[in-house]
Amino acid sequence: MALLEVRNLVKTFGTKTVLDGVTFDLEEGQTKVIMGPSGCGKSTLLRCLNRLEEPTSGSVRFDGKEMTAPTADVRALRQLIGFVFQNFALYRHLTVLDNVTLALRQLKKMPAALAEERALHELARMDMAEKRDAYPASLSGGQSQRVAIARALAMEPRVLFFDEPTSALDPVMAREVVTLINRLYLENVTILCVTHDLYLAQYISDSIIFLDQGKVRAEDKAENLLSGHADPVIASFFGRKS
Repeated sequence: MALLEVRNLVKTFGTKTVLDGVTFDLEEGQTKVIMGPSGCGKSTLLRCLNRLEEPTSGSVRFDGKEMTAPTADVRALRQLIGFVFQNFALYRHLTVLDNVTLALRQLKKMPAALAEERALHELARMDMAEKRDAYPASLSGGQSQRVAIARALAMEPRVLFFDEPTSALDPVMAREVVTLINRLYLENVTILCVTHDLYLAQYISDSIIFLDQGKVRAEDKAENLLSGHADPVIASFFGRKS
């Protein structure tokens, strides 16, 4: 049984269908990357999977439990899914350490000393422990993303969701973050990542889910999608002729 099982997921906004029957599995310890043209539903898919957006229909099973059911414990689900947002989503009035400990204290009801110990462990893992007392305004984009990843990891999630983790960064900072995510990949952290960054996709993924007009058009290893794919839409997206 896969950790995450998505079946025929549909999301509409009014008359517009953004996700149209999306189906895939994510195994524990696996990394999959979601790619596709702008507006194809990539970020909406992530938000539906942890119920930040309500799916219109379909099934999302996490660790065998149906998460689209009215009785599903959405709060418990979100504690099992670490979400690293494109814009970092750090609280500007809190220090780096307080940003990482906040959910530990408020959601997990962890004692302050234990929360700090876990936070510092994850900040060290992201090479950010020396910035514990800094505020987000003083951090670079790459440093902010490291703190956001540390905050997600501190909750000990079963899976990490990344939404365009390098898009707000300059090329040098982006490559640093790619290296950090690759470290997690090599540690068999379960990851689902939305990105337009082909370098990141090649570097960290077991496979790429190619989304087009709300549908899964293909799912395959990066090298197969890049090597002159027979589907002209996929070939065009990756800059290759069919």
